[in-house]
Amino acid sequence: MSIRPSVVWFRRDLRLEDHAALQRAAADGPVLALFVIDPAFDSAGERRRAVLSEMLRRLDAQLEGNLVVRRGAPIAVVPEVAAAIGATDVHVTRDYAPYGHARDAAVSAALRATGHRLVGSGSSLVVPPGTVTKDDGNPYAVFTPFRKRWSAVRREVASPLGAAPTNVDWVSIDGIDLGVDGPWGLVLDTALPDHSMVDVDATGALARWDRFRSDALSRYSDDRDRPAIDGTSGLSCALRFGLVHPARLLADLEPGHPSHDVFESELVWRDFYADVLNRRPDSAWSNLDHRLDGIVVDTDGRAHERFRRWCEGSTGFPIVDAGMRQLRATGWMHNRVRMIVASFLVKDLHLPWQWGARWFMRHLIDGDLASNNHGWQWAAGTGTDAAPYFRVFNPWAQAERFDPDGTYRERWVPELGSDDYPAPMVDHAVERAEALRRYEATRAR
Repeated sequence: MSIRPSVVWFRRDLRLEDHAALQRAAADGPVLALFVIDPAFDSAGERRRAVLSEMLRRLDAQLEGNLVVRRGAPIAVVPEVAAAIGATDVHVTRDYAPYGHARDAAVSAALRATGHRLVGSGSSLVVPPGTVTKDDGNPYAVFTPFRKRWSAVRREVASPLGAAPTNVDWVSIDGIDLGVDGPWGLVLDTALPDHSMVDVDATGALARWDRFRSDALSRYSDDRDRPAIDGTSGLSCALRFGLVHPARLLADLEPGHPSHDVFESELVWRDFYADVLNRRPDSAWSNLDHRLDGIVVDTDGRAHERFRRWCEGSTGFPIVDAGMRQLRATGWMHNRVRMIVASFLVKDLHLPWQWGARWFMRHLIDGDLASNNHGWQWAAGTGTDAAPYFRVFNPWAQAERFDPDGTYRERWVPELGSDDYPAPMVDHAVERAEALRRYEATRAR
């Protein structure tokens, strides 16, 4: 009796190492490696699609040309591919995001209708959503107690670490020719001029991690907030697309080392926000804290003009403008600066946080719905923090503290100090008072 092949449907796990679904499929027999160009991804920005194009080319090369890329709705494409090779099982890494969860439920139903199965293994997170709970089974709403319980739960969760399967019998059928320009006709070199924060395969991502771990990681707690220096891992895009699993990074950390603990905390934030979004999918684009639904935001014509100036980096606040220009030029922005520009949008300009979140998701190559949108809610004061309405970042003070010699600002705002640079578009002290007034008015209702 011949062994029936199976399908591994790659999504946010574009690697061969530490891949639970691939290991499970390879243990059963021949494997077809599939990636589906989902029309839902067309809304992503050009740079993120360009990066994904290059990642698919690299993965295909690792698979010796056996990656099958198809375009279309997964609910139709995946059962079609499974039927074409007579596969019973389609293996995937579990996806807990709202869209991914709904998509997988629909694909699973379509597969069952034709005698096939969708088999989920592992996740892109250290601890899957719903695992970290209070003693009574309820979820955590605040990060600090979540992290404490996460640390205990993490030790009970099996690590996905493992080498890439060897001697896999790869199955191949016709798919999209990735070619030079990739599935969207986008060339990485022209769409993404600055590669400094981008890796396009697992080898590059792990090499970056090794460099960071051997040097800058020891200073991470001090340097991570300095946008002018190379003080962060630069792995956000690799984690977003699954070139490396976070458990691989955690395995190299030294418990009790101050900088290592801070880095671990950043990985816990990924799990926390994914957990929050999983239990409250409505919070992707609506306030997590509905008590603040009544806060007044500006949406008139003047507000749209303010938003335009924020997007293009012409607010007259150098640290804000530097961040927005870095985003448009590279598809990436330093995390400290992300917080500064977000606070400025919602508390100095009084605009809806959703406007900024959508702009980020359009332009960020590492755009992740849970981390991005709940990070924006943290800045807006509508999310998981206990008393967020008091936090209003002063862009002048932030710049002096985290870019004291102005290197970051001068890099991205070269006309700074000349007549070509605009005056500040608002008075921060006045707008801070207005932001607090609006928050207090909402809380008093």
